[in-house]
Amino acid sequence: MTRGPAPSIGVDRVPPNADAVLVRVGAIGTKSERVRYEMQSQLGRNLRALLADRAIDAPVRHRRNRLVIEPTTSSDQTPDPAVVAAVVDAATDAAGVVSASPAMTVAPTMAAVTDALAAVAIDRFDGGSFAVRANRVGDHPFTSEDLEREGGSAVFEAVADPDPTVDLEDPDLTFRADVADDEAFVFVEKHPGPGGLPLGSQRPVVALLSGGIDSPVAAFELMRRGVPVTPVYLDLGDFGGPDHRARAEESARQLARYAPNHLDAIHVVDAGDVCRRLADTIEQGRMLVFRRFIYRVAADIAADRGATGVVTGEVIGQKSSQTTQNLSVLDSVTDFPIHRPLLTLDKPTITERAERIGTRGTADITVGCDRFAPDRVETRAGLDQIADVEPEWLRDAARDAADGAERVLL
Repeated sequence: MTRGPAPSIGVDRVPPNADAVLVRVGAIGTKSERVRYEMQSQLGRNLRALLADRAIDAPVRHRRNRLVIEPTTSSDQTPDPAVVAAVVDAATDAAGVVSASPAMTVAPTMAAVTDALAAVAIDRFDGGSFAVRANRVGDHPFTSEDLEREGGSAVFEAVADPDPTVDLEDPDLTFRADVADDEAFVFVEKHPGPGGLPLGSQRPVVALLSGGIDSPVAAFELMRRGVPVTPVYLDLGDFGGPDHRARAEESARQLARYAPNHLDAIHVVDAGDVCRRLADTIEQGRMLVFRRFIYRVAADIAADRGATGVVTGEVIGQKSSQTTQNLSVLDSVTDFPIHRPLLTLDKPTITERAERIGTRGTADITVGCDRFAPDRVETRAGLDQIADVEPEWLRDAARDAADGAERVLL
């Protein structure tokens, strides 16, 4: 799974002499001192894993409510801007990160910071309006307002041609400085991350993964809240298209890109024989019976692996099995919590999220699972009705299927 640097922010958006990436956290900062320390430590481990997975040599160090990543070089030279950009890409893939900025590290003095602001302005400003924003923590002989005023003057003088305009309300470009007791960072942009909580800060769940548009997004949404996932795919045998399994495995690989130290395999369950037996014996209610089988398999695997629940990509009313009535019938088959983070979202919103995390393309692979659906769908099944047609052998079949799951490395 090792990948070399492939920056998407563009080296032109890396400030001159940038030697660090400043990583900001959000919800972590609201926790108690102990929890904040644990979560920030977990985020540091995740960032190191992401960087190593992409063959980037860049130590991670901790500040209060910040982490700093410093790409290494073979000499005292400034790191290659392409490597700095790749570090930003990796950092903004980490759950728990609100934003990351490629930055210049300078001494925490007025002169050093204003000189750096001027150097960045010469490189980045090409007309229009600007502002300077400063955050100052610690004991300094100047205030944040002093730094913004002096920094603004330094920028104005550095870029006098074309004639700049100062706009403190809605500038075209904002130059920024974060000043601490022992160092300062000068930067321009804040590249957004996924936010949420560090992966691994919550107990794991099993993710039912089909490789379509919805299920990978649902899995990612729990990952974004710190929940490691174990992907489980049910192979439908003759009732699945030739590439049905391939797209599920590729979706899992895309998710693993965000979690190299938490996700390394997908569990593939042989469900072809169960599909065939249900297709031969049940017409009305077949899809609900089969989905209850899927839930049983997922719950058994969750219990075996010490997971705390199951996540699915179900959306209210999107399919016949996903009406509120039918979802209640499905939930009754297991005591494990069923998490549905996409429950009320519209398809365009889910599709946009799939595009953003890189799982949208796999959903276009042709599959044939519609062959399993009965001619007449059931939208308002009652539990008693499903219990009447559900075969007794299905419970044991689910246990056997879970026991026989193939662990496929990604």
